[in-house]
Amino acid sequence: MSRVHDALRRAEQSGMLSPPVTRPATDARSALATLDPGPNLQGLLEQVEEIPFRAAADSLLIDVSRPHEAPMEEFRTLRTRLNHMKSLQPMNTVVMTSPSPAEGKSLSAANLALAQAHLAGNVTLLADFDFRRPIVHTLFQTDRSPGITDYLLGKVPLHQAMRKLAGTNMYIMPAGEAVINPLELLNLREVKLLLDRLPSLFNWVILDSPPLLFAADANLLSTMCHGTLLVVRIGHTTIDSVTRAMQSLCNNNVLGIVVNGARRGELYSKYTYYHSYYTPKDEELPEGEELENEEMAAPKEASASGRVAAPTASASHEKPAAEPAASHEEPAS
Repeated sequence: MSRVHDALRRAEQSGMLSPPVTRPATDARSALATLDPGPNLQGLLEQVEEIPFRAAADSLLIDVSRPHEAPMEEFRTLRTRLNHMKSLQPMNTVVMTSPSPAEGKSLSAANLALAQAHLAGNVTLLADFDFRRPIVHTLFQTDRSPGITDYLLGKVPLHQAMRKLAGTNMYIMPAGEAVINPLELLNLREVKLLLDRLPSLFNWVILDSPPLLFAADANLLSTMCHGTLLVVRIGHTTIDSVTRAMQSLCNNNVLGIVVNGARRGELYSKYTYYHSYYTPKDEELPEGEELENEEMAAPKEASASGRVAAPTASASHEKPAAEPAASHEEPAS
């Protein structure tokens, strides 16, 4: 071995061996440092167009001016638990999805955004990332375009893809014009940069996305956001679809499950004791308005967001769809 070392030493002294060349680092982190930091958001909200708050007649959106109604109370409970979780860990962006279509994910996303925006100073953005079957623009009776796809394709600046609902802390981003390759569009670098920068403007960014079992869009978006809320519907969602939806996620960052489709009687029964504290007396009701008559004439289902299971830190794959991830507690008087 000593003779090998001596041979190597003589070769180095004669110039036959060269010292190792030090090359500049080319790892992923140094490459990311050269990327565009994203859109300049300074003063952006001042440029956003303000539109009247006109909910579609059959949209079943919650009415924040009637806080005594049970659906509004359910979404306030969900809002409270999400805000508590946010106080424990960084959380600004949440994806709302469901295992299958027609389970109420879009309506739940809109109602949660309305409940969040009802808090003073809680600026909230509802973004329609369901490019396949967008509905946010229909719920709030505005144009679908310009929206998110128009911004991602470089056709409009970011502020033109947004709308502000007059008299609220809520902003919406419609889906934008139809595209033939929604998943490829979501893979653009600009999507990740946008979702990373929006929390500097909004306390909450709530994303509506396609169902998990019918498209990969929600799975991809969940990897870019802080958490995912899974929406299921009583009598519609099966245990198998919930299990497969949860297992399909790349990141198991499910915060909880929102249960839709509860009957109106189920919601109001647990508020009977407190109902008189939340509603005005009969003589204080507007002329011609009778609360009891309204309830008797109401349909059997309160809304597509009838019953909400408040989120938990994690969700089990074995839980059936009709059971919430966390039990709902009665609000204090």
